[in-house]
Amino acid sequence: MVVDLPDLPNLLRISKAIAMLDAIICRDWQYRYYSFNSKWSPGKQMASMRNGSGDEYFVLFTLHGAILKGYCHESPAARWCVEHNQPMPGMFDGVPQELEAFLHEPAFSINDTTFCQWRTRTDNAWSSGTAKYPANTDGGAADLLRILQGDPDLYATWARDYFGRPVNANSARRIYQPEALTEALVHSLNSEVTLEDLQGDIDEIAYGC
Repeated sequence: MVVDLPDLPNLLRISKAIAMLDAIICRDWQYRYYSFNSKWSPGKQMASMRNGSGDEYFVLFTLHGAILKGYCHESPAARWCVEHNQPMPGMFDGVPQELEAFLHEPAFSINDTTFCQWRTRTDNAWSSGTAKYPANTDGGAADLLRILQGDPDLYATWARDYFGRPVNANSARRIYQPEALTEALVHSLNSEVTLEDLQGDIDEIAYGC
């Protein structure tokens, strides 16, 4: 089952935007949901989500395309992982050779995978393997990847609930564009943060690039 995601340039833009928004709103890294490392390794960038309850995803952007995996701890596919110490059969069937290194990266906990998708730079759509999910389930992909479909209002609503503070939806839209950061834009999201405070995050995310 494939979740409809944006093309590679837009997925990259959205991944950076939500990481930048989290960095502005929440200065304590351990409580952030979304992160982005533009310097993961030469020619590779990595987006991630961790919710603190066992759910996560990782997206690796390379010169050849992008591949992602996720883990939803309440899904039937997660029970399979726990019982067999590996993902459901067929999960990685069809992964292109140029993206296979992702499957051997310890940081991504590949044995804990309830969904996986990929897209090369020459593909017109996202692909997934042949894992056969129980009826009416998808390994949690639709839920965990919804934020990557590009709706800034969805992020603003989620962030208000999660961080327990007002989140300016219009400012979130400007970050999604992405608009260049200014003190005024930053303060509209968190009056206690300055551009100087954010410089390390801006560099790591490569926001606006």
